[in-house]
Formats: sequence, C-alpha cells, structure tokens
Amino acid sequence: MPANRAPSHGDRLPPGIVYDEIDRYMDDLANRGDAALMAVEKQGMKDDWPIVGAAEGSFLHILARSVRAKRILELGTAIGYSGTWLARALADGGELVTVEHDAETAALAQKNFEKTGVTPKVRILVGSADRILRDLKGPFDFIFNDIDKAGYPAVLEPCIERLRIGGLLVTDNVLWNGDVARKVQSAETTAIRTYNERLAKDPRMIATIVPLRDGVSIAAKVRD
Repeated sequence: MPANRAPSHGDRLPPGIVYDEIDRYMDDLANRGDAALMAVEKQGMKDDWPIVGAAEGSFLHILARSVRAKRILELGTAIGYSGTWLARALADGGELVTVEHDAETAALAQKNFEKTGVTPKVRILVGSADRILRDLKGPFDFIFNDIDKAGYPAVLEPCIERLRIGGLLVTDNVLWNGDVARKVQSAETTAIRTYNERLAKDPRMIATIVPLRDGVSIAAKVRD
C-alpha cells in the first residue's frame, strides 16, 4: 500500500450490498476503456488504491455524458482513474477540475492523466476540498464527491450551491458496506448517514441511491 494513506474498506467490492456473484457479473460485463485506462485500473488494484472500478467508472461516464457536461468538478482525485472516465465524457471544450488533498498523490494522478491523454482537459487543485470550495466558482454541470467520508457533510452545501439547475451531484460510498442502515456509530458512518439524510431532504434536489459497489448516490438539482 502506498505510504501516508489509510486503508478504506468502502472502495473495495464489499459484502452485504448485493450478492457477490452479482458484483462479479456486473464487473465482468463492465466497459474497461482502452489500454491506457486499463493500465491505471491495474495499478489501482495492484497498489490497493481506492479507485471506483470499471462498472462505476463507466457509470460516471454515462451520467456525465447524459447531461452534456462541459464543466465537471471531482472531489478526491486519487490516481486519476475516475477522473479519466469523467474527462473523456466532457463535451467539446470542457474542463474537469479535480481536487486532491495530497500533493504526491496529485503528482501521480497527473502522470496518469498524461498516459490516458486527457491532460489538456484537466486542472488539478491540491488541498482540502472544503477549503478549495470556498474560492471555487460555479456553476458546474456535474460534481463527483469521493473524499474522505468524515468530510462529506462539510462539502454538501458548497457542492449544491455550485451545481447548475439540471446538473448532477454524484457521491460514492454512501452505503458504506451497509453500515448506514445498521446501528453503527463510527465517525465515517455517522458522517455519511448525515450527508444522505440532508441530501434526501433538500428541496433543491431529487436524490436516489443505487446499490452499485459500495452505494452511489445520484442527485439532480431541480431549483435554486
């Protein structure tokens, strides 16, 4: 495992969300992109990076294309795997702004963006997501949130404010191995549960959760 990074059980294929054979079936059918993107996926698996995987990566790509996204914000770059899926979904002239808190990880992502050919479309910002959001101007057509889970509640309102009407806020790991539905009181579980509940009740948004991998929330902004 790379240095300075804690393991995250929520980014592996977890038991308890759907049957293991269903996970394997969907993963086997998933579009994995070209050789360059498959190499980043293999790197993520080999070095235990918390990447979203092919089924979710292609899902993000489809969602971003469906809203004709020209400006995408990603919170949590990691090694650039999900960012490549998103950058490749951009409309002509579009830009992906991706935020990574660790400078060494951001440098690794930059190399992978070069390998996958999306560098001209990508701008990496290094720092904590909640701090960077204070100075980052919207609107965005699509926002993907995949930061450290304890930080989810703090970025919800800034993300909604910076999302255009008709845009999508997509969030990873919202079922957290099923713990959100149980009486688990860890800091991460409590934060995700708070995030999910606030998002579900927000009158500006219509949200649902898809039990893909560790749970993916899709929320459309319907009003300011």
